[in-house]
Formats: sequence, structure tokens, C-alpha cells
Amino acid sequence: MKKTINYAIVGSANFGAAHIQALSFIKDVKVVALCDIHPEKCQDRIEQFNLDDVRCYTDYNEMLANEPDVDVVVVSTSDKAHAPATIAALKAGKHVMCEKPMSLFVEECEEMVKTADETGKLLMVGQVCRCAPAFIKAKELIESGIIGELYYVESEYAHDYLFSRGVDDWRLDKDREPIIGGACHAIDLLRWLAGDPIETMAYSNHKMLKDWPVDDTTVAIMKFPNDVIGKVFTSIGCKRNGTMRTVIYGTKGTIICDNSSSQMSLFLEKDDVNGEFANGYFDKRTEKTIQHSLPVFVDNHNVKAEHEQLIAAIREGKPLVTDGREGARTICVCRAVVEAASTGKTVKIEYNV
Repeated sequence: MKKTINYAIVGSANFGAAHIQALSFIKDVKVVALCDIHPEKCQDRIEQFNLDDVRCYTDYNEMLANEPDVDVVVVSTSDKAHAPATIAALKAGKHVMCEKPMSLFVEECEEMVKTADETGKLLMVGQVCRCAPAFIKAKELIESGIIGELYYVESEYAHDYLFSRGVDDWRLDKDREPIIGGACHAIDLLRWLAGDPIETMAYSNHKMLKDWPVDDTTVAIMKFPNDVIGKVFTSIGCKRNGTMRTVIYGTKGTIICDNSSSQMSLFLEKDDVNGEFANGYFDKRTEKTIQHSLPVFVDNHNVKAEHEQLIAAIREGKPLVTDGREGARTICVCRAVVEAASTGKTVKIEYNV
């Protein structure tokens, strides 16, 4: 019989609820403690998920001191609290699942990684795009070689934050640039698909959320290894449904996908069609390219898969896909984009972690 892995959740609002729900579908785990500066949030989660014998706290330091049997702490607070809560949990001997972005600052990421190394505890960052079925399929297709050599990749983080200011308006933080707080998803995805970008240039403006302290739209152009170029578009004020539409161009084909559609498109030359993709149809404009529509399961925020990876790492020693160093390297890119947009200069990306 497997030992039950005990969880504590720091931050019990929407993201905390997503983690509690995901854990409810995994065997041999139990949520034993909740922490939130707003105690009513903890009570909401207890009632919502019928949690038994759960202790509630408003101070995570008190929780850590009084919960010796907790194995994993989920940090799903506002972004600025990620680093101090994570470091405290690691020093208390707990493994940590930290929500994205790992931090708003590279220096804090470095301290988080250092603490994980010193304590020997696991630190996972919730870059959930690596668990989205369409993006997993896209990576498989790239690695199969079916679209040839990559030459251009693009992704986007397009959301309307007009009525999503967060509890106590935590998203309206002058340090929470949208490219960090939101588009770390798109940047991490392109890093996963095309490697670590080498340099970036960027432009931003502020025309939608005028009472927010940051630019609400950014376009970043990046140079990736192997002479691949790429782009990330970010908007937190756009008038449309949220999307992370991603397009991957190779010398033999193209992939178009996102995290919320049940179909993804694979374009291949006529001569490259094989049995697996025999249901495609000709693009009448070229009479040569065939578009294949591939069904994919929709799981926009596959938090369950993240926890399954963390649990496998704890129980079986399997490597984490998004450990602290991976999370930190994504923030290195994000900070470089912010610098490029503010200075108007091309910025070399330094990875110090």
C-alpha cells in the first residue's frame, strides 16, 4: 500500500481550487491544510470539495510550523508571494509546486533554486502548457521529423483582464508585466518546442487597460538556436476569447494548434502523406498542400498531469519536466523582453540559473 502524500495549499482562491480539484482525482493523496490571508476562501474550499479534517491558516509560516506531516506545499498565491512562500516551505522540508510565474524577478528565482538544492527538496513550477494535449502532440510531431526542420515559431497570450483584476487587485502591480505574469506560458512553450532563445527585441503599448500601471500589449521577436526565429504576442486587454494560438513552421510542414480547441491542423506536402494522416484534404489554392485535421482532447489547465509528474518524482525518482531551473530560465527570457521593450534595444538573454 502506497503512503499517502499529504498536501497543503497556500492561496485558496481560484488557482487553489483548481489544484484541490485535480488532487481529488489522484489516489493516495490528501489535502490536509489550507492557508489564505482571507480565511473565508479556505471555508469556501472546504464546503466546495467536502474536505474532512482540514486545518485552516492565515499565515503560511504558522502552517509550516504546525503541520509536520505535510509532504507537498502548493503555492498558488499572488505572484509576488511565490518566492517567499516557496523558500519558507522548502526550508521547512516540504516539496513545492509553485504556480507560474515562478517569480517576477530572476534574482528571486535564483534564490528559490538555491534553496531547493540546499534542502534536497523538489521544486516544480506550474508551466501547464507542457501538459496541454495539443501542445504535447505538437512536440511529438516536431520530434518525429514529419514537418522537417523548424524555421519559425509563434505563440500568443491573448486574454481580456478587464474584469479579472484578482483578489485585492493583485494583478494591478507595477512589477507584474503581462509578458511575465501571463505570457510566461507562451514563452515557456516556445522554449520547450524550439530551445532557449538567444536574444530578443520587443515593442509594447498601453491602449486598453488605461488604469493599469503596465503596458497591456507586447510583441516580442526572438532568435532561437539553429537559426530559428520566433514571436510572442501578449495582450491582457484584447476583446476576444482567451487563446494561446500557436503556429510551428517547418521545412516540410506546418502545425497550427491552441490549448482550447478539439482539433489541430497539420499541413504537409502531398508527397509526404502517409497512412496516419490519410484523412486530409487538398488546399485548393496550391493543389499541393494537404491539411490534416487531428482530434485532440481539450484540457486547458491540466493541473492533474502536473501533480502526477510531481508525485512520480517523489515516489519513483523520475525527473521533473518543469523543475526550478526550467521555471527560472523562462523568467530570464521574460525579463529580457521587458528590458527590450522599455529600451528599444536588442537584448541578449542571459541564463544565470
